[in-house]
Amino acid sequence: MTYQLTAFDDLKIGQKAFLKKTITEEDLSHFIAITGDENPIHVDKIFAEQTFFGQRIAHGMLSASLFSTLVGMHIPGVGAIYKSQTLEFLRPVFIGDTLYAWFEIIAIDLEDERIEIKSWIENQDGENVIVGKTVASLLRGLKK
Repeated sequence: MTYQLTAFDDLKIGQKAFLKKTITEEDLSHFIAITGDENPIHVDKIFAEQTFFGQRIAHGMLSASLFSTLVGMHIPGVGAIYKSQTLEFLRPVFIGDTLYAWFEIIAIDLEDERIEIKSWIENQDGENVIVGKTVASLLRGLKK
């Protein structure tokens, strides 16, 4: 399969992309199987009901992992190199919540080959659940 790598010329400040995802019970099960994170706030209904959340919550990093898809598939896209990510978790995500993960390019430094991206995730009510900053770069080319 042939892939077209994103080039710096393909990107501009203010460019946006988003990804929509509804968090399911199956998503939590897969995430738990991969990470081994069986914290009772995520897996035990009775325990979670006794917390101030009142119910089970999704893993914060499950929600934040949507940023990885945005980096690799949208902005910058194919050939992106994920350099860093800051995260601030503002609100819980519950099973059944629909998330909208957003990216907006805020700076492009050609000399340092650096793309700075404002990153945030909103729930179905338009409330930010995660905010942060992404830094990415691009591959220069593929071996023949």
